[in-house]
Amino acid sequence: VVRRHLLQRYEHQPFISCLAGFYSCRWKRYQRRRTEPGKCCCKTRECVFFPLLVGAFCFSLVFLYMWGEAKNDYNNFDWYNYGNLGFWFLWSLVLLIVAAILFVYITLLLVLAMCLLAEGQQLYLHWSHKIGTFLVLGFSITALFILSVLWGDQWKTVRLSFQITAPYLHIGAITIMVLLSWPVALHAIRADKKVVQVIIVGPYLAILLFLFLIPLGMYSPCIRETGTLGPKPALIGHRGAPMLAPENTEMSFQKTIEYGGDGLETDVTISYDGVPFLMHDSTLRRTTNIKDIYPNDTAQNAALFSWDTLQELNAGMWFLKDKPFSCMGSLSRADQNQAMNQSVYKLSNFLRLADSQNKLVIFDLYRPPEKHPYRNSWINRTLEVILNESGIRPHLVLWLENDMRSFVQSVAPGFQQTVGSKAPVEDLVMDNIVKLNLAYTEMSSEDIWKYAKANITTNLYVVNEPWLFSLAWCSGAYSVTTDAIHTLKNLSQPLFLMTPQQYNIMWILTDLTSVLLISLIFAL
Repeated sequence: VVRRHLLQRYEHQPFISCLAGFYSCRWKRYQRRRTEPGKCCCKTRECVFFPLLVGAFCFSLVFLYMWGEAKNDYNNFDWYNYGNLGFWFLWSLVLLIVAAILFVYITLLLVLAMCLLAEGQQLYLHWSHKIGTFLVLGFSITALFILSVLWGDQWKTVRLSFQITAPYLHIGAITIMVLLSWPVALHAIRADKKVVQVIIVGPYLAILLFLFLIPLGMYSPCIRETGTLGPKPALIGHRGAPMLAPENTEMSFQKTIEYGGDGLETDVTISYDGVPFLMHDSTLRRTTNIKDIYPNDTAQNAALFSWDTLQELNAGMWFLKDKPFSCMGSLSRADQNQAMNQSVYKLSNFLRLADSQNKLVIFDLYRPPEKHPYRNSWINRTLEVILNESGIRPHLVLWLENDMRSFVQSVAPGFQQTVGSKAPVEDLVMDNIVKLNLAYTEMSSEDIWKYAKANITTNLYVVNEPWLFSLAWCSGAYSVTTDAIHTLKNLSQPLFLMTPQQYNIMWILTDLTSVLLISLIFAL
């Protein structure tokens, strides 16, 4: 009698009809069956398929989280596809939307299944939803595999994100376990054998205990005592401000200065007649109108053009046409007109602008291709422009190129010598290195502080997302290279910053509240 009462207590037929209708396409009562006490909640075939539904949910969740945290590098992903497909499109945003839709779909199916189980109904997933489940599972696994092969560094980004999101993911996981306690408790009560009850409740309690203890091994540099946070990292504009203006143009660097950037980063190529100019790609196809002016030369290396030819090109119209960032926003009419009239920028003019505004400069220097007149004198020619033509003060130059470093130090002792990889502190000090320029995926608060003790500062690139900038700030980075200087400039303190005491209170309150709620649900 008690069991029958439990089975019927929450049987609101309109509600159950909606649940069964959306899940099984069984809208009529006679099409549905209740789970008998002590019996399985579904037929064997459905029992086999239900783990696939749970697996599809887990894989789609992992993919959505991974791709959501990869937002910092969406431009790199789109640039990679541009190189392979030949046209620009925001594939990264499309992939995010698809991942979100698939996750929402599979989550709704799982929620419907849980609600039907809680109502004592047998599960029967409609064939169309089974096909949908296979599609979600296949897409998520395939996408994760392809991204792992082609873009494996994103898993480093995911691991870094846990240092920020782990406390909040912990709360979310505990909340889900509290919600799951209701169907678990009902099925445990309906089971007529102790063994079945242990099989139902045992794994649930094991997972719950694991979640309770996870914070013991959790680490985040943003959980720190008050007063121990270092200064805000300096902001270096990556190719200027490429979300506000065409990259590597005068307008882009002026925007960086306008928003208070502390330094300017760029890429230097040498023209066929020996004029260093700013260009990131090996060809001119993406960031100029070379296709309109010289359609037969779109695949030619940028260094094989003369400076006179380069001056004929427009380096801004592509920006308004392609809109390379999904979060660019709208430009004012004045900015649009200015962007449309940008040209290829000369290194000497770039250095004069930086010197006039007292801004640091750092650049990747590309060696010209074979048979180029300056193939073997590229560094000498660049030094000539820096030291003799631009007039920039040497201490503003962060010299990154490794080739002929000893020679560069001898002719330009005022440069701040910078390397792009980690090395033993003793070796760096011996080589007079004063700064590391590292990919953000190599971020380590321990290493940053170790180098800082030897007066070697660390710059991280490319940092666009506020959460990643917050992590770099808490880790002690001296500066970051960013596309989003207009956004990061407004952060007055790191996101998710809290003291150990605050975190312990949050952890303990979450666990105690969940224990109380789960105990009440099992008791009722």
